[in-house]
Amino acid sequence: MRRRRSSQEQEGDEKINLTPMLDVVFIMLIFFIVTATFVKEIGIDVNQPEDDKPPNIDPDKKSIVVRITSRDRIIIGARDVAFEAVRANIERLHAENPEAPVVIQPHDDSTVNTITHVMDSARLAGVANPTFASGPG
Repeated sequence: MRRRRSSQEQEGDEKINLTPMLDVVFIMLIFFIVTATFVKEIGIDVNQPEDDKPPNIDPDKKSIVVRITSRDRIIIGARDVAFEAVRANIERLHAENPEAPVVIQPHDDSTVNTITHVMDSARLAGVANPTFASGPG
């Protein structure tokens, strides 16, 4: 005798019970967590020598600030400087205070030609590394 299965019985046979597989996975997870060895890394505390700390900046040594406006006007200190006189002014200020860094503050709309001229003038005046700073636009 042959028995025919109904469509409901055929769908019921295709389900897989995942509970035992999940149990095995959790048991393996617990096993690996319990048997794992946690090693604490041994390190050495390093004390930084006093010589490597940055030097304190003396407030009397002010920076030589060269501002370039949006219309390519060059301002050193609080006065306008002619395009050709930038080097002479930086040389004079650098001779008065050789420790003072030269900071160039170009405006966003200033031309590259003026910025390059100021940087070259600072280097020709004896300043090793003129720096750039963003200023109020």
